[in-house]
Amino acid sequence: MNQLLAIRVFARVVEAGSFVKAADSLQMPKATVSKLIQDLESFLRVRLLQRTTRSVTVTPDGARYYEQTARLIRDLEEIDAGFQSAQFNPHGKIHVDVGSSVATALIIPALPEFFARFPEIKIELGVSDRHVDLISDNVDCVIRGGAIMEQSLAARFLGQASWTTCAAPAYLQRFGVPGDPSALEKQHRLISYHSARTRRALPAVFQRGDERVEVIGNGALSVNESNAHIAAGLAGLGVIHTFNYAVQAHLETGALVPILQDWCPAPYPFHVAYPPDRNLSNRVRVFIDWLVEHFSTLQ
Repeated sequence: MNQLLAIRVFARVVEAGSFVKAADSLQMPKATVSKLIQDLESFLRVRLLQRTTRSVTVTPDGARYYEQTARLIRDLEEIDAGFQSAQFNPHGKIHVDVGSSVATALIIPALPEFFARFPEIKIELGVSDRHVDLISDNVDCVIRGGAIMEQSLAARFLGQASWTTCAAPAYLQRFGVPGDPSALEKQHRLISYHSARTRRALPAVFQRGDERVEVIGNGALSVNESNAHIAAGLAGLGVIHTFNYAVQAHLETGALVPILQDWCPAPYPFHVAYPPDRNLSNRVRVFIDWLVEHFSTLQ
């Protein structure tokens, strides 16, 4: 038995909470993962995991073994990263998760410059507006908007995005230009954005001086993905309230027209978050540094 490999596999099963997820993230057959865990339990003569048909839970012995061996794995990773940093260019794969509009408008267009600077790094980019669990999904870092609520995550501030309310010319010709946010709840159609996880509609927030208004759309359509949100606005289905960076190109061509420009809420913060108990590899560290540099011009 390769004990070090078995320990690494055991740690991944504990973190993922699933043999299948652990096997996928390690790119191993599930049978190999199961066999390594069985061999490790036989070697230690203790039960580390309690298996049922639906779940995997850690036994008290398993929790104690994970706590002690996790430190060993992190120390080894730090040693490896130190040698790699000193002798080689950063290399290897990074697992990154980002929202759809951030990926489309900010990250992907800038990646040629990143790859030119770090040609040995590969990026596996997860793109969606769903909320991922960094540990169980084996993600190195995520870009998130708003305050970081999870106390279990470390984060670095990236920048702030301003808001824009806009609509297609065809929509404005048909319905006119709303004079204030309250009109979006009456004669106008605001395309709602709802949470992919809870399906709860998120209110569009408008602010002018000390006056603050929250509006829930009453249009025929709501979406849970940011690129679809913009596409709905371009199609003339209603008014959209979104980040300026996501629609700037369409505003410049006239495909979308800004409205309610004196009703603008405070800019929205973005962070890159990552598990604090992982020693960041050199490749993840340089990627995060690049993100901070790249987002410094966000408007």
